[in-house]
Amino acid sequence: MGVLLTLSLFFTSCAEDAIDQNPDGMGRLTVRLTDAPFPYSEVEETNVTIYKIELRKAAGEDSGEEDGGSPFIPVMLESEEMKVNLLTLTNGVTRELADVEIPAGTYDLVRVYVKDASVLLTNGETYELEVPSGQQTGVKVFIKPGLTVEGGLSSDLLLDFDVSKSFVARGNIKKANFNGFIFKPVILASNTSVAGTLTGTVNTMVEEAETGLEGAQISVIAADTVYKTGQSDTDGNYLIDGILAGTYKAVAEKDAFISSDTVDIEIIAANKTTQDFLLEADETAGETTDGN
Repeated sequence: MGVLLTLSLFFTSCAEDAIDQNPDGMGRLTVRLTDAPFPYSEVEETNVTIYKIELRKAAGEDSGEEDGGSPFIPVMLESEEMKVNLLTLTNGVTRELADVEIPAGTYDLVRVYVKDASVLLTNGETYELEVPSGQQTGVKVFIKPGLTVEGGLSSDLLLDFDVSKSFVARGNIKKANFNGFIFKPVILASNTSVAGTLTGTVNTMVEEAETGLEGAQISVIAADTVYKTGQSDTDGNYLIDGILAGTYKAVAEKDAFISSDTVDIEIIAANKTTQDFLLEADETAGETTDGN
């Protein structure tokens, strides 16, 4: 199951008298953090410490180049490091990481520095994980299309941290061959000026009444490939941020239920698209064929 952490970087500046109040072309940056549920019911916490975030201006905007573009601009300093349990952030809940002014311009790459990754299981076992390269050089994520920050306007960038792909279980977590996790950060950047949100409710029928269904996976599919996923909460509600504007297919699934029909959805930039699902219990779930 692909489950996403969303790191939101909000670039804001005062719209009133923007030119007079921002003579140097500076905009304000707020960094917020959110997540969707981790799929393993045996996991209590997935912790990471984010201790620095940098943005790079697109090549040609400033003198001096690094990795094909301008030098990186810090938006979160090491002295501001923050430990976050990713599982506490879900369905639009955010946590602020930074609030700074940055120069106006177009940014094409973000570098996120991570350290001290760990997993706590519900039985109390803790696994401290080695961070492969994010601690030394940062996790580099390209922003496509590039994010343009303008004086007097607001824009934001979402970094989708795929938790289930980033915390890879060694063996079956429910069996004796389980041997901890490998940490391999997987992050996708979405420019929200050209992105929207998919939201809605997943229900099932209980005594002839529609009732919210917890733990259903909602998949957004592009060109026959799962692009983003979300998971319904205790009331059956879900929200998936940072989907680039366009036409997709969506489906809802949960063990012991029949998957929904695959539906077409249209995502509009800076808007919310609502899509509800109704799942029917699979009465054949758990049945076995004679001879198996």
